[in-house]
Amino acid sequence: MLRGIDPILGPDLLFTLRAMGHGDEIVVVDANFPALAMAKRLVRLDGHDAVRVTDAILSLMPLDRFAPHETAIRMQVVDDPHAEPPVCALFQEVMDRRDPGYKLAKLERFAFYERAKAAFAIVATGERRLYGNVILKKGVIDP
Repeated sequence: MLRGIDPILGPDLLFTLRAMGHGDEIVVVDANFPALAMAKRLVRLDGHDAVRVTDAILSLMPLDRFAPHETAIRMQVVDDPHAEPPVCALFQEVMDRRDPGYKLAKLERFAFYERAKAAFAIVATGERRLYGNVILKKGVIDP
């Protein structure tokens, strides 16, 4: 255990977050997402939901202010592109609290998969709510 660091951020995820550079992306995904098939690097946090994991990540990692429309992206609902699943509203609440001023963008399902494949890492959670997937782009911490 370490002071000031959320206890669900284990050594593998802490290493991953620290190794990421500005503009790298990390994807937090639900239990239905094909994470192992798509990940360059996979961190498993099966016992936690995606909103809780996103909150823990954003407690340490700043979002990218240089790409405000691509800073956080959720998967668009299949056959209903205007729908907002309740879990996505919770992702937005976390962002509003941790890094205010960013709006959660959306991306078509297969385009989301392609972006996830290119991400620095994927964090597989035990999230059971559908569309509990979010891509987060790492920002910088000014000197």
